[in-house]
Amino acid sequence: MATNYPTPQTKDNYAQFCLTNMENIDAYSLRSEYENILSQIKELGYDEIVKKFFDTLPILWTEKYKTFSSRLTDICIVSNGSFHYIFDDVPTDEESSIKDPTRYESRIVTVYGISSQQKNKRDDGRLRGWIGRTEEIFGKSWDKGHFIAHSFGGAIDRNELNAFPQKRTLNRGWSPQGKIYRKMERYCCDNTGIFCFNRPIYLDETFRPTLLEFGILTINKNLWIELFDNRQ
Repeated sequence: MATNYPTPQTKDNYAQFCLTNMENIDAYSLRSEYENILSQIKELGYDEIVKKFFDTLPILWTEKYKTFSSRLTDICIVSNGSFHYIFDDVPTDEESSIKDPTRYESRIVTVYGISSQQKNKRDDGRLRGWIGRTEEIFGKSWDKGHFIAHSFGGAIDRNELNAFPQKRTLNRGWSPQGKIYRKMERYCCDNTGIFCFNRPIYLDETFRPTLLEFGILTINKNLWIELFDNRQ
């Protein structure tokens, strides 16, 4: 059964709509769609299931993003290492981008791929230079997070699409949700070669996700899906 996304009727009531439709954040998950797809192919081998996911899920993610986005979209995809980055490109003039970088940055639709051992050192210098000083741009409650952690194949160098404003308690594993998020990242790190994805959900026009849907196809061919609140 397809998930029925609550959607705003017009852009004029967009802000109020976002405030009044967050009571049940689970409504924004695509868990039922994922489970339905898996139920039809679960008898296949792991690699065959992953191939089917590669064929079907990017279409689902892109359609849902377009349905819910209040912006004009220009969907593109690039690959880096063992991961693929579907993103919404937002061409704009440099002055506007400097004035409000969170609004005029391109934003990720979904990052998906196969966990892999990271051979390169973590590129913290590149991350520090992205956009500007973290607390000056985003505030003290935020970090520059990775959609895909460096530990299982994510990178920032020549791939700033992997960076986003992430709630500090979530990113550092301080909150109950943060502990689950870190547990999922460790699973991906400890089990190279598994399928995983991170799908941000936006309820405004900025590139700061409101929610994060983190998914893993475990080694036993079961789906592990969690929805994380990235609001302040």
